[in-house]
Amino acid sequence: MRAGFLLGAVLLTSGCFRHTYRVQKAAPVANVKTATLDELVGQIQGRFDSVKTMNASVEIVASTGGAKQGKVTVYTAFSGYILLRKPEDLRVLLLLPVVHTRAIDMVTDGTTFKMLIPPKNRAITGSNELATPSKNPLENLRPAVFYDSLMIKGVQPKELVALTSDERVYQPDPKKKDIVSEPDYDVSLYTQKNGGAELETRRVIHIGRSTMLPYAQDIYDNEGRVVTRATYENYQKFGDIDFPTKVTIDRPLDELKIEMTLTKVAPNQEMENDQFELTIPANAQVQKLP
Repeated sequence: MRAGFLLGAVLLTSGCFRHTYRVQKAAPVANVKTATLDELVGQIQGRFDSVKTMNASVEIVASTGGAKQGKVTVYTAFSGYILLRKPEDLRVLLLLPVVHTRAIDMVTDGTTFKMLIPPKNRAITGSNELATPSKNPLENLRPAVFYDSLMIKGVQPKELVALTSDERVYQPDPKKKDIVSEPDYDVSLYTQKNGGAELETRRVIHIGRSTMLPYAQDIYDNEGRVVTRATYENYQKFGDIDFPTKVTIDRPLDELKIEMTLTKVAPNQEMENDQFELTIPANAQVQKLP
């Protein structure tokens, strides 16, 4: 005890045992807002309920690799469209650069999916639930990843919810070096494991307290691993709906990243069934995934 006191006294009084250097100072955000857990849960559910359908023009850049592979591969940027209709209909159509013919066309009804790759005359079908992961991270990408990243769901049946607070430091404008510090709310959703005392984390929704809008969502698997990290930037109003125009989907286990820029968003338009139908040509090579 005495030795610890003496060491502390030496460190405090001896300049030769310390070194101070400057770092960029983060400015605090203005107008920090407060909310209760019930209010936050209501806001999350309200935003989810406000979108019945969505027709979005998008630009997508995908990359694979990272520290595990020792390299990163960035793929050619694609433009295209995302069509969404609740409860779980989704279509992702990406176009080849310059010629603007179909590069990838994928549809799902929430249970199964079809993906057509016209340039290779190839198709993939399977369940929305990934049973056996592939070594190719792109083959592990299911439509639900897009749906769950774009549409932040509210509290689901049998889920438990908790609220914690934290603070993030970020750069609001990539063109400027200024950084800001913003308090946040972290809404965590859990389920009971086998009905016992142990809880499994399902999702964590991060909400900035200057806007009260989500800036990130972490989605977990049954083993407690983060399988998807979605981040949300550049919110704009489309009618009465606040929606992010940049959504980044990071899949850390697969070392896969998808950056989506939504150039146009039209919510709550009437959609026909044939907009979510995809016919696979008879001569296409079909791969069935479990």
